[in-house]
Order: sequence, then C-alpha cells, then structure tokens
Amino acid sequence: MMSTSPAPSSYILFCASSILVLKYVNEEVTEPYMDEPFHVPQAQAYCNGDYWAWDPKITTPPGLYVLSLVLKRVFMLKCNLAMLRLTPLLALLVLPLVLTRLLCYHKRERPPPSLFTPTLEAVVLAAFPIAWFFGFLYYTEVPSLVFVFGTIVSATQGNHWIAALLGVISCTFRQNNIIWVLYAYASSQLMALRFRRNPPGSKSAAQLHDPPALTASAGDLLQSALSLPRVLPDLLPPFAPYALVLAAFGAFVKWNGGIVLGDKSNHVPAFHVPQLYYFISFATILGWPALISADGGIQGLARDVWARMFGSKRNAALTSLAAILMGVTIHKYTIHHPFLLSDNRHYTFYVWRRIFLLHPAVPYLLIPGYIACAWAWFLRIGQDQTLLQNLLLPVFVLPTLLPTPLLEPRYFLIPYVLLRAQIKDAPGWGVAVEGLWYAAINATTMWVFLYKERVGVGRFMW
Repeated sequence: MMSTSPAPSSYILFCASSILVLKYVNEEVTEPYMDEPFHVPQAQAYCNGDYWAWDPKITTPPGLYVLSLVLKRVFMLKCNLAMLRLTPLLALLVLPLVLTRLLCYHKRERPPPSLFTPTLEAVVLAAFPIAWFFGFLYYTEVPSLVFVFGTIVSATQGNHWIAALLGVISCTFRQNNIIWVLYAYASSQLMALRFRRNPPGSKSAAQLHDPPALTASAGDLLQSALSLPRVLPDLLPPFAPYALVLAAFGAFVKWNGGIVLGDKSNHVPAFHVPQLYYFISFATILGWPALISADGGIQGLARDVWARMFGSKRNAALTSLAAILMGVTIHKYTIHHPFLLSDNRHYTFYVWRRIFLLHPAVPYLLIPGYIACAWAWFLRIGQDQTLLQNLLLPVFVLPTLLPTPLLEPRYFLIPYVLLRAQIKDAPGWGVAVEGLWYAAINATTMWVFLYKERVGVGRFMW
C-alpha cells in the first residue's frame, strides 16, 4: 500500500518544473490565446478599478479576476499577461497540498503534520494532464479545482461553515460548482454515518442501511432508501450552512435569469446522455495505471469485470438490457456540437472525426467497452467503500455532465480527480507508473502546444 509519508523532493520538483514550463509558455505564447482574450482584458479592467465593466461573452462569474486582483495587491504584481498567468500557476502549486488531505480522508489515515509536505500520490494526481495543462493559461479551471477540493476537505473534517464559505468562493469561478458543494456535504455525512459509534450507556443511534459495495445487491438500495428517514434528524443540523449557500445560489439564478452569465446562446443546456459514456472512457484511458494496480492486476480486474457482465444468466441479461438502453440513448441524444465540428485546435475535434464519425456503427460498437469501464471503476473504488459511497459520485456527476452539449475534457476534470481519489490502496509501483504516464502526456501536449503551431490553424490544446 502507498504510504502517506510526505515527499518534499517530489513536490519541489513539481514546483520547479511548473515554474519553468510557465516561463516557456510566456516566451512562446506572448498574446492571449483561445479563451484568454476574454479573461485577460476583464482582469485588467478590475486591476484598473473598473469593477462594472463586463464582457458579455464571458459566461463565468468574476472569481478568477478577483483572485488576480488580490494577488496584485498583496505581491505588487502587474496585470500583464505573464503576471496574470501566475494566478492559475499558484493554484496548481497549492493543489498537491489540498489533494493530500483528500487522499488521506479516503485512506482514513492521518495526513502529514506539515501542510506544506504533500504526499507523492498527491503530487502525481496534481499532475493529472487536464489540471496541469491549464495551470499555465489564464483559465478558471485550476483555481476552481483548489476551492472545490478545499470545500470537500473542510466538510470531511467537520468544518461545515468553512466548507460553505469555500463553496461559495468556488462558485465564483464556475457556477456548476454548487453541485460539488452539495457533494462535499453528502460525502462527509455518509462517512460519519458509516463510522458512527454509540457512547457507552447511551441509546442506540439510528443506522443507515449501507452495506459494503462489492457484496451489495439492488435490493440494498431500496433498504437504504427506507432507512434514510431514521437518520434525517442527524443529517439536518450539519446541512444548515449549505442551505444558506443554496439560498444564495438560488437568488443569483433568479437575478441572472439563469445559471449562465453573458453569452447564453452558445451555452444552452441539452440532455446529453452519451456525455456520461465519454467520461467513463476518458477516465479509463487516462487512469488505467490506478485501475490495474489492485491485487490481481489487470487479469484479476478483467476476470471480475467479466463476471459482473456475463458471469451468470442474470448478469448477462442485465448487461444486454443496459446495452440496448445505451444504444437508444446514443441514437436519440448524441449531439454534434458546432464547436466540436469546427474548432480544429482541440484534440476532441480529431477524436470525434476519426473515431466517432468513422462509421455510423462505431458509437454502438463502443457500448460493451463503456459498460466494462464502468464496472472496472466500480470494483476498484468499491474495495473499501459502502454501496452509497460508491454510488455518490455518479449521482452528482449526472447534473454536471448531462446538461452539457459540448464534448470538452475540462468538464471531466473534477469528476475524474474525485473518482481517482477514492482508490485507497494504490501501491508504490502503481503511483510511479501513473506519474510516468501523466508526465508523458504532459510533455507531449505541452510540446505540441508550444512548438507545433500551424499557420492558419493555431496551437493544439485540450
């Protein structure tokens, strides 16, 4: 099992290499790129004291610009492009510190005594390609990530008012972070209920039916639902600060006339069921080292997945039914977004054209792979979790991915890291392979972005 002992040398290397990469980015990409032409002028307006100016094409709240303004005031920085890119970089350097607490929570181990000595596994996870890449551009992704995970960590520590405050701040970066504020509360309460003990001589406390994930059946879900009213009195008091956050968010939606700020025409919600299938495929392709690092390796995992899919007549029938339903959703709800079809500066443009549009049958041929990937993750994270803990993240992923019509890897960032963080027994060799895999992807994507610019097209990026 991977130790939670601090790894200062890996963190120093992570920080030094990240600073060096930002230097290269600033040298090669001297003008705002992709979404930066919207964010940079808006931040500069804030730096100049013009807090009422707003570009209507910006769809997210001003948390990124306020954070840059705070850094400007504290460190006396300028608000040029190079200095503004320090905001996501500093968030990237903080990310391993927050992830250490999140990983230790899932391992149920005490974190390192010093806040500034993250574990090796946390450093590796902070180098996850989507998070790492956007740590060098003036985007909202990495600061949003830090505040979301800060919210979850605070909730798991029982600091619910602090969690609510951090949750409000996270929503100023991306509105749909309100989902992860509620996830923070729900995750903390499931763990608290799981390990609740009655003081000696006290009346036996009500229990939530929540059996181990890998031995549970469909009937256990019904029993869990029936047992929920018994524990509601214990769940309501910690919910008070989160209720205030929900009320504030509801007031914002009413005032704004919807969730999206600015350009609502290009961000119309849609029922995009296949987005869930793309996510589980993405998670498997990028997270395979963590998946196969369990006892039994890839052969054991494949054997267990096969048993869940076809190990009995009942399982085979359920798999067939699921495949049929997934085929229907692919037929009815696949979205060919105009941005996906036209913007050839993103890798998803080529994935869509060279895989999904290769032949009309391809999306349907991938269905068994989607099911296998979903079972692989369920089995991997379920080795030391309850049924409800295993199902909690998928429940909260639904409202974040279903309404998004565009296939965009950035939307998968928070769900993936939360999924990966639930693997509590990654061995040292597995973390090492994962780190090398991430490093290879990061080196390739950044090299292509910096040095393979195409005339008339631009720079390739996620």
